[in-house]
Amino acid sequence: MDHKDKLSHMTIFLHWIVALTMIVLTAVGFYMTFNHSYGLYPYHKAIGVIILLFAVIRVVWRYRLGWPEPVREYPKLEHTMAHAAHWILILATVLMPISGMMGSGAGGHGISIFGLELVPSNYQGDEAIPYNETMASVGHVLHTWLGYILAATIALHLLGAFKHHWIDKDLTLKRMLGKRA
Repeated sequence: MDHKDKLSHMTIFLHWIVALTMIVLTAVGFYMTFNHSYGLYPYHKAIGVIILLFAVIRVVWRYRLGWPEPVREYPKLEHTMAHAAHWILILATVLMPISGMMGSGAGGHGISIFGLELVPSNYQGDEAIPYNETMASVGHVLHTWLGYILAATIALHLLGAFKHHWIDKDLTLKRMLGKRA
């Protein structure tokens, strides 16, 4: 279980597996979008589906244990901003894969996990025929906007972690790395 001075191995594992995967998927998502690099889409989608499982487990874990207690008292504004960022991050790690699956699956592009087909593609020639155009459009718009929100919140979260470590010189970052605070 999580304590003020030390986080559980499960909390640390779920944090890092979801965090690092979402950072990479977000960066790859921007790269694919801006460079029209379509060859990366199958990997992006497969890893996105897989990380959804870990993200849901993380949400259940957080619900069960609550948020980790801060290592010390912080100003009210800082605590409120951190709490808001944590909520955005945990929700976005679930909503990003779901919205991506909506856009791709309902859009007729299919969803597979490294060859295991979950939703078949629906192509006529080179054109994907949507199963549900409205759901595909909503998924695409959500996925796009959540990508920007997630990227900005990740940046703020990283800045906060570095502030704790180098300016405040507290043990917040070390605790997330498995050390005792």
